[in-house]
Amino acid sequence: MSKDEAETGAREGASRRGFLRAGLAAGGAALLGGKAVAQTAAGDPANLPPNVADWSRYLGEGVAVRAYGRPSEHESHVIRRDVEWLTASRESSVSFTPLHELDGPITPNGLCFERHHGGIAELNPQDYRLVLHGLVDRELVFTLDDIKRMPRVNRAHFAECAANSGMEWRGAQLNGCQFTHGMIHCVMYTGVPLRVLLAEAGVKPTAKWLLLEGADASGMTRSLPMEKALDDCLVAYRMNGEMLRPENGYPVRMVVPGWEANMWVKWLRRIEVGDEPWYHREETSKYTDLLENGTARKFTFVMDAKSVITSPSPQAPINHGRGFTVISGLAWSGRGAISGVDVSLDGGRNWRPARLDGPVWGKALTRFYYELDWDGSPLLLQSRARDETGYVQPTKNELRAVRGLNSIYHNNGIQTWHVTAAGEVENVEVS
Repeated sequence: MSKDEAETGAREGASRRGFLRAGLAAGGAALLGGKAVAQTAAGDPANLPPNVADWSRYLGEGVAVRAYGRPSEHESHVIRRDVEWLTASRESSVSFTPLHELDGPITPNGLCFERHHGGIAELNPQDYRLVLHGLVDRELVFTLDDIKRMPRVNRAHFAECAANSGMEWRGAQLNGCQFTHGMIHCVMYTGVPLRVLLAEAGVKPTAKWLLLEGADASGMTRSLPMEKALDDCLVAYRMNGEMLRPENGYPVRMVVPGWEANMWVKWLRRIEVGDEPWYHREETSKYTDLLENGTARKFTFVMDAKSVITSPSPQAPINHGRGFTVISGLAWSGRGAISGVDVSLDGGRNWRPARLDGPVWGKALTRFYYELDWDGSPLLLQSRARDETGYVQPTKNELRAVRGLNSIYHNNGIQTWHVTAAGEVENVEVS
C-alpha cells in the first residue's frame, strides 16, 4: 500500500468513526430530551418516540397464519421486472433480478431472474422421469425419488445469462442495474453430481458429448462437453434449501458452474451420451459471438470475471445527503473465486481496493463494499474485478476493440454510474 493510500484509508477510517460517534450522540441526546436532533426519514409522528407506536398496542397474527412466509408489505416493490418491448412474447423472454435492492451474495428464490424459451413448464413430480441413454453400458430411467436417494452435495453458484448487459454493447442504454446486470442470480444448490449418474450408467470410451433436453414446450436442448460433465456439473433439485421453483426448473435442472446459463437446462428430462456435439443437428441455435469481420466465436461457454456497483445506482440513488456513504456491489467469475475488486470514483483514473465481505466461493457471487465520506461532489463510479487466475475485468472499449459491436453476448465490460451532486445516478460511459 502506498503512502497516499494509507493516508486516505486513515482519513476515511477516522471519518467513519466520527460519523458513528456523532450518530450515537445525536440519538442519545434526542432520547434524553436534549437539543441534538438526528436526521430521520419522514414518518407518522404518532408512531415516533416517546409515543407508543400502533403496532405495540395490539396483538398480531399468530403462528402458521402465514403458512409460507412472505416479505413485509412495505417491501412489495422488491420484485423481478421485465422489459415489455424486449421480446414479442413473455413466454420467450426474461425478467430481471432487483440487484439494487439486495445485499450479501445469495439471491432469494422468489427474486431469481427468469429466462424462458417456451414459458414455465408445470411438471407433476410423480410423473417426472429422467432418461439417460446413448453411448452407455446401461440405459437408465430415474424418478425424482431415485435422484433424491443418490449422494448429494450443496454448492453455491451464480447463473448468468449470456445476454446479461447485452443491451450495453453499443453504449449506455438502460438506466438501472436491475436491467443492465439483473440477468443473474446466485443460490445454494442441492443435487447429485452429474458424474455419479454417468458412472451408474457406465459411459463408453468413445463418449465425448452430452445432449441435455428440457421438458418445456420449446424442447430446449444443449450440447455439453464430457470434460465439463465429469468436472462440477450438478443434477439439482433444491435451491436455498427448498425444492426448485417452477420458473427455475422444478423438479430438476442442470447446474453448469461458471458457464453461461443458456447451458443450465431446466425441467431436465433427457441426457443422451454421444461422440460429437448436437449443435449442427437437432439442437436449437447456440449462442455465438459475432465478431466485426463476420466470423463467430462458438463454444464461448465460460462467463469471464465481471462486477457491478449495485448501490448507489440509478434505482438506488444517494438520498441521505452528504456524509458517510457505503458503496456496495457484486463480483463474479466463471473461472473460479474472486481475488479482489477495485473501485474508482473518477471514471477509472484512480483505483482503490474494495473490501470483500461474506463467503468467497468459486464461481459464485461475491459481495464487496467501499466506504467514503461523500462531500457532495459528482462521482463517476466504477468497479473492476479480478479472479484467482489473474484475469482482470476489461473496460467496454477494451472489449469492443477485440470483439466489435455485432454481438449481444458475453459483455463483461466495466460499468459506469454518474452520481450527481443531488445524489441522483444515471448510466453513462467514459472515454
